[in-house]
Amino acid sequence: MHSEPVGRRNRPTRRAVLGTVAGVATAGVAGGYVWNRHGKDSDDVGGGAGGAGGANSRPGSRSYERLSDPGRTVVRGADGDTLATFTDGARTAVLAGPSRTFSEPRTTDASVTTNAWVRVLPHAWQEGMEKSAWFKAWFTKTLADKGPDVFAAAFEYSSAGAPDKHNSAGVRYAGTAHFGPRNQSVDSPLDFAYHDEQSDFYDYLGIPWTFSDGTRAQPEQARYGDVDCSGFQRLVWGYRMGLPLHNTNTKGAGLPRRAFAIAAYGPGRMVIPHTNTQPTELDVLQPGDLVFFAIIKNRPNFIDHCGMYMGLDDKGRHRFYSSRSAANGPTLGDLSGHSLLDGTDFYARGFRAARRL
Repeated sequence: MHSEPVGRRNRPTRRAVLGTVAGVATAGVAGGYVWNRHGKDSDDVGGGAGGAGGANSRPGSRSYERLSDPGRTVVRGADGDTLATFTDGARTAVLAGPSRTFSEPRTTDASVTTNAWVRVLPHAWQEGMEKSAWFKAWFTKTLADKGPDVFAAAFEYSSAGAPDKHNSAGVRYAGTAHFGPRNQSVDSPLDFAYHDEQSDFYDYLGIPWTFSDGTRAQPEQARYGDVDCSGFQRLVWGYRMGLPLHNTNTKGAGLPRRAFAIAAYGPGRMVIPHTNTQPTELDVLQPGDLVFFAIIKNRPNFIDHCGMYMGLDDKGRHRFYSSRSAANGPTLGDLSGHSLLDGTDFYARGFRAARRL
């Protein structure tokens, strides 16, 4: 049932912080301890900013192991350390790399330090794909890649303050995101509905978008720079990482629009099914999994919020990252509800399911 922590064990701590941008401290580590998902110490692959180097990265020293629940292929180095995990039916890949610390002092004193780098495979994983030519080339290149992964891209929209980035066409594709326009019917800024929903990724970008079925969506000027919870996941996984998107809440190729539809019909596979109760067995989760919540008081089992699982924080708690109204944008913080899956706080009580894209 357990997913695999990445990295080596039982090495002295040595951490060199390279920089902090928008509340995200990025650390290059040579043998530094970090929390893995199981609350044990696990140190990192490779040395410094160079990442997952050394003998473990040589193709000839790798081995492949099949595990179940869910079915997956685990890649190990010569010393048995986990280099990567690929889950059957999913395009999410978790690879070992330099340790990074994600923090948001504005809203929480907790932080998440991880050596998991979340990438997107060009194809949904199937047993035996490690033998294919495309995979061997892709894996060697990607294991050494220190360009933005899913986590790095997601934090380029942090409500704590992320710098603007523009593409060659002048479109601002990254920078601080907000949740949505002010909801005039709600008085308290700490209310989860203080800012309005319905802002999708193209609203944030401020550009029209044509979906694969030919439908065309127009951004609302009043929502420029805004993205709600599911729109944020579509912005990161779809616009930035290239997963297909569609513009309905029904079955289709790629990510549908709203949280309940992503949970029910999204690509990949469910790793925690929706059973109308708060899950308590969380070992199956791995970084990058989408987590889903029912937080409307009079609809206790209707999925209406989603986030991205990050792993254990520095207090050993299961923390997630999502675009939320009270924080007015993407947050891993604790403003108007702790960003935790375990325990009895607001979001933990509403936690219902998880999907690996």
